[in-house]
Amino acid sequence: MRPIDASEIEPLSIGAWILGTGGGGSPYKNFLNVRKLYREGKTCQLMDPSELADDDMVVVVSNMGAPLVGQERLTDPRTQVRAIEVLQDYIGKKFRAVMSVEIGGGNGLQPLLPAAVMGLPVVDADAMGRAYPEAQMTSFAVANLPMFPLSLVDIRDNEVVVARAASWKWMERISRKVCVEVGSVASTCKAPRTGKEVKTFGILNTTTQAIKLGQAVMAARKAHADPIEAVLRQERGKLIFRGKIGDIARRTTEGFLRGSAKVDGLDDWRGSRMQLDFQNEFAVGSIDGTPVVMTPDLICVLDTVSGEAIGTETLRYGQRVTVIALPAPPIFLTPKGLEHVGPKAFGYDIEFKSVFEPNAGDRS
Repeated sequence: MRPIDASEIEPLSIGAWILGTGGGGSPYKNFLNVRKLYREGKTCQLMDPSELADDDMVVVVSNMGAPLVGQERLTDPRTQVRAIEVLQDYIGKKFRAVMSVEIGGGNGLQPLLPAAVMGLPVVDADAMGRAYPEAQMTSFAVANLPMFPLSLVDIRDNEVVVARAASWKWMERISRKVCVEVGSVASTCKAPRTGKEVKTFGILNTTTQAIKLGQAVMAARKAHADPIEAVLRQERGKLIFRGKIGDIARRTTEGFLRGSAKVDGLDDWRGSRMQLDFQNEFAVGSIDGTPVVMTPDLICVLDTVSGEAIGTETLRYGQRVTVIALPAPPIFLTPKGLEHVGPKAFGYDIEFKSVFEPNAGDRS
């Protein structure tokens, strides 16, 4: 257990935004909220997963909805706190700690909000090692752990508990329908996990990973070095494409942000065009019509100059961008993992091939 220093909030925000693979929602509002809580004298403790007792109860939190809607609606820590209280009352047990369902984007900072208000430690772990759009796309789902109960709270004083669901996909369908009805953004608590489940099936030490990644980017900027090279070095990533956004099409539907972006090549890629398809997060990247990078490899789109991550909701015509890939957590590379998060899970008739496989080729 150690305190999360105020100086670590910004690098956590930067690193989580990169790991978000275009989704998880922009961390900016959560960053402002956490900084405000710290200025009011509240702090957060980061808990190593090994410190959890096997029977400790851990609450798994996230904002749910479409990132584009999240840009327009302010985040209130009290909404997430209330979602925890609702679930705690329902199960009749106190939570020992809080963790995020995904380290990506704004959800990477989400557990800090209730943690600072309620005095709970933040577990250094999540269930994705990035961001994914659906409830069944977690390490807990791959492990066939229970998917209920779930609580959902919005800013209008609506509170819902999904007491039971037939499967992870049914939990996703039911909770997503509720989320759409309350405006396509809400605070949720996923099924509570025991300390043993977190230690065995969680993606561990990802908060620390995000902080170190953000620190690497900030150090590169300060030294006037290439921040993208710093990301590749820190995460053992691969350079995929560099260019300028030439076209963008997206729509918010069924509680998701769906669409595609076309990137016209620059430098070594001049004359080629890359298409990035996304459902909240980037799912498949194709160059001149051939798929070259795909989920579960992390597809990250960064500002070519600053190294700042660019979300699917913040893509703009004319942006100079660099597309990179980062390695996926091993659990998602298993046959069962690919069933949950591989390209076919998103509706693409593509056999998964990682850019990190031998002879895959790269320009990093």
